[in-house]
Amino acid sequence: MRENSGERLGIGKLSIKDLLPLLSQVRPVRRSETYQGPYPGEDAAIIRLPCCDLALHTDPITEAETEIGWLSIHVAANDVATTGACPAWASVTVLAPEGSTMGLLAEVIIGIRRAAEELGIDIVGGHTEVSPGLAKHVVVATVMGITCPGCALRTGDARPGDIVIYAGYAGAEGTGILARDFRSRLERCGLGEEVIAEALRIGASISIVRPACALARSGLARSMHDATEGGALGALVELALASGYTVVVEPDRIPVHPATRALSECLGIDPLRLIGSGSFVAVVPQGKEVEALKLLDSLGMPASVVGHIRQGGPRVELPGGERIYEPPRDEISRVWESDG
Repeated sequence: MRENSGERLGIGKLSIKDLLPLLSQVRPVRRSETYQGPYPGEDAAIIRLPCCDLALHTDPITEAETEIGWLSIHVAANDVATTGACPAWASVTVLAPEGSTMGLLAEVIIGIRRAAEELGIDIVGGHTEVSPGLAKHVVVATVMGITCPGCALRTGDARPGDIVIYAGYAGAEGTGILARDFRSRLERCGLGEEVIAEALRIGASISIVRPACALARSGLARSMHDATEGGALGALVELALASGYTVVVEPDRIPVHPATRALSECLGIDPLRLIGSGSFVAVVPQGKEVEALKLLDSLGMPASVVGHIRQGGPRVELPGGERIYEPPRDEISRVWESDG
């Protein structure tokens, strides 16, 4: 653990080697109702109550400047939906930098309300303040949902022999953020209005609540995991970490929208390592993949079989023998840094 060292931490999620010692300080479970506590790769906490399974997740929005209120609800709701619970309530903290205005705060709050209305979520609490030392607004949302007793899914429930499906376009959220917050840079790169408009459209379609809940209700999903920081590859590595098994992946099968490829080529980034809300990993028993793909297609979500689970240490194995043991650093962090 390097908490007392002088080594500076990079932007983005902590690495697993830095995170695990911190989690060890809070992980002991003392209540029998706690079914899933904090662990790498698990999207949400699961509390098993006599009447239902309660799933809840907290996520900050720190690497976007516009639509952060709207993003906060959708991103946290996605993580709850991957447990099969229906997102229903949210508590939101909004931290504004010194010099902010009521108009800017109102924009954030309106975005929160709009997302909540889209998903049928009640905002039941939160906190708002102007905080010293912030460069921009930060929004932290906690979303909660319920499903039937004993029904909630964990990322770690994947088993050897299971089939891995990637649903949605990789890097969807990041595509929208780049198109909004780095538009001038993209235009200097030569990207036209049509491509940028398409990128904005993709970034406005980041909810996986409907398809994830449909897979859970169908009984097809053994495990699901939302793609957030670290993108598609990050989600697959976190699946491996949570399950304790090897995830064999063919990355060329992961759906990537042409607009995302265009932005990625312009900025010199990997779309499979780009923050990916709007897409998720679904693990289904062997023989159920065709049925799952048909269900996703009926909901208008692109999806493809991208690999399988096998015995072995927790890692992602790519063609050619490449192995990935930790979620990669998100490409959007590199773009922010290169932009100064």
